[in-house]
Amino acid sequence: MAKRFEQSTGPSQRQQRVAELVRHALAEVLSRGDLQDDVLTKHVITIPEVRMSPDLKLATAYVMPLGGKDEDAVIKALDRNKKLLRHEVARRVNLKFAPDLRFRRDESFDEAARIDALLRTERVARDMAKPGTDPSDDDSE
Repeated sequence: MAKRFEQSTGPSQRQQRVAELVRHALAEVLSRGDLQDDVLTKHVITIPEVRMSPDLKLATAYVMPLGGKDEDAVIKALDRNKKLLRHEVARRVNLKFAPDLRFRRDESFDEAARIDALLRTERVARDMAKPGTDPSDDDSE
């Protein structure tokens, strides 16, 4: 007997497509300034990723204010305006149910900075140097 529901390692194509539609809808609402919230009007907010639950009823939006300032205040303001944002997403994205929205801090920028710092360490530079050359002798200046 064949399995009807197989466990996959990642989100389905439908989840990814709906997540991208929700991301675009949220970004449009935030960029137009449709929300009358002082905190949100003062910040430019990027939404690098939205993840949907398998039943498409929950959308987790990862947000980051430009410059990384006032992250907590921005997330609290988004939570305060969750009802209006959900209404706008439902209006722009044609789904059977409007997904409930959750807002989380996007930590991918921190992870990228951490990896960049690791790659710039002396130990990595020494490993990346060609055999027979000294990485401290940089004549390319």
